[in-house]
Amino acid sequence: MVAVHHLNNSRSQRVLWLLEELGLDYNVIRYQRDAETMLAPPSLRKVHPLGKSPVVVDGENTLAESGAILEYLVERYDTAHDFAPSPGTPERLRYRYWMHYAEGSAMPPLLMSLVFSRLKKAPMPFFVKPVAKGIADKVMKTFVGPQVKLHLDYMESELGKSRWFAGDGFSAADIQMSFPVEAAAVRHGLEDKPNLSGFLQRIHARPAYRRALEQGGPFDLLG
Repeated sequence: MVAVHHLNNSRSQRVLWLLEELGLDYNVIRYQRDAETMLAPPSLRKVHPLGKSPVVVDGENTLAESGAILEYLVERYDTAHDFAPSPGTPERLRYRYWMHYAEGSAMPPLLMSLVFSRLKKAPMPFFVKPVAKGIADKVMKTFVGPQVKLHLDYMESELGKSRWFAGDGFSAADIQMSFPVEAAAVRHGLEDKPNLSGFLQRIHARPAYRRALEQGGPFDLLG
């Protein structure tokens, strides 16, 4: 049985979702973030040296990194070929692109946005707070904010070409892309992004998505 070392409010929610889509039996080992720092507990380092989640153990194989885990699960267990386009097709190229874009390009500016947002609220001497807030606001206005907008506009445009990220069929690339889209929705809003909003509505309606939430617990990316 596949074992998932699952951290609340983390990328490992995507792994649970794919396992539900595949109909596989799996075991969830749960970890809770520190309420103040939002960091993973030290006990996760016993599973992986970086102390991060997700980590999946499948027999003799131990895997980290959500994208690598999703690709592994699809290659090993998707015998009906439901969650990846056929090799050699344009859709397969798009599938591979979005599987890597999610963490390589989309998440960095979203993570920076979260970090600078927390910086403004962090406890510090009163005489330092205006300086820290000024720096954070300047970085958000001149770099992070424009980068977030650039990527959201790009994703919105690409979803205007097809119903799902890799094409007209749902795939593991949509599961991988769900995390940055969910994060963008709660931190920046998608009121002016009908394609991305529609994407969220469609994934939230999937029974496997809802079952994964039951397994993984509340999923709140407000940070």
